[in-house]
Amino acid sequence: MMRAMLPATVAADLIALIESRLGAGPAPRVRAVHLPPAPWTGSKDGEFGAVELDSGALGLSYVLLNNTLATLTGLDGQRLIGSDALALARLWRDGQGAERTLGFAAVNALSRHLFDRDGQVPPDAPDSIGGLAPQPGEHIGMVGFFPPLVKPVTEHGARLTVLELRADLAGSHPGFEVTLDPAALQPCDKVLMTSTVLLNDTLDAVLAHCRNARAVAMIGPGAGCLPEPLFARGVTALGGTWIADGAGFVAALRSGAPWGRFARKVVWRR
Repeated sequence: MMRAMLPATVAADLIALIESRLGAGPAPRVRAVHLPPAPWTGSKDGEFGAVELDSGALGLSYVLLNNTLATLTGLDGQRLIGSDALALARLWRDGQGAERTLGFAAVNALSRHLFDRDGQVPPDAPDSIGGLAPQPGEHIGMVGFFPPLVKPVTEHGARLTVLELRADLAGSHPGFEVTLDPAALQPCDKVLMTSTVLLNDTLDAVLAHCRNARAVAMIGPGAGCLPEPLFARGVTALGGTWIADGAGFVAALRSGAPWGRFARKVVWRR
């Protein structure tokens, strides 16, 4: 009796696409791993770390899941210098805990390397929510409660429902509802999520409830990967951070200073 084939994960699909586009030649090497100050200072700029390749490409990943930042701070980053970036990227698919965070940053760095190599430059994002363009009367779903994103949705007269894992946030709030039930996304016209769903392995489960949505936007500094595997799953826009000044960005990140002026918000559309 043949065993049913399990569907490929988004990590497997993304890594396979990177392998294919890199071709048979040697993969880029890791130049450095850059981390924000630890412990976390409470600022948005301290939430992300980066992997830098010998080509100068930088890839970001959220470092505040569980004890990831403390774990990475305690690692000897020097041992990764000169290592195969593709091997590091595979840890997002095959690794555990903090090593998956490093692997995801390497996936984003390799994606940027390929964008640069092939002359692909995404357009600037029209707003902070991936060009979702909420309209009066629309029902918008948000995966995870991100207070700075509430106003850009509700100020246009759209109704907002937020899906959360934290039970203490559930209930009615001024202008929006927070629920623990993913089925609440099913009637939504449009859905907004951050790239954290790629790290906590909730993407496919969330997308299963978004089949009625006309638009699904994934945003955040960690949304820097090749977009095709996400588009194939139903994401319609990928809004990430495009680093324009690598040296300035790295210096700011490592010191805990704001790094927004060294990058710009961009969006890839399906």
